[in-house]
Amino acid sequence: MGTDLLQYGGILELISNILVAVDGSKNSLRCVQEAIRIAGDKGKVTLLHVVSKLPDIPIDEPLAEYRERMINQGKAYFAEARKIAYKGRKELGEEILFGVPRNDIAYFANHQGYDLIVVGRRGRTSARERFLGSVSSATILKSKIPVVVVK
Repeated sequence: MGTDLLQYGGILELISNILVAVDGSKNSLRCVQEAIRIAGDKGKVTLLHVVSKLPDIPIDEPLAEYRERMINQGKAYFAEARKIAYKGRKELGEEILFGVPRNDIAYFANHQGYDLIVVGRRGRTSARERFLGSVSSATILKSKIPVVVVK
């Protein structure tokens, strides 16, 4: 960040539990870096990967196999994030949900006691929106807590 807004007014002291949405994109890894920076030595950082309940396109595999594949993919995303966290000497919590990312990131954070959500401006989806992606836009609108959008 150009001007470190977190130094003003003791905001950092109020943020102790951060949720980071990860989807395997480079942008979501930047989100992990930013969350670790914000958390400092005392804050907790939890990674959240939301898997679509049903695939966006027809698949030629049983639903149980699809879900298992998506869980393994989420774990691979977490492994990449842990490499970043290791450099920052930070342990990360991990959560995988089945749902709709644009709905469930904010819902999960709102109901699990998080102080801050960190999301990427755009993730893995191919549809490009002019300013924000659909997931980050929906998260901002539905969240009852502050949301940091990482470019």
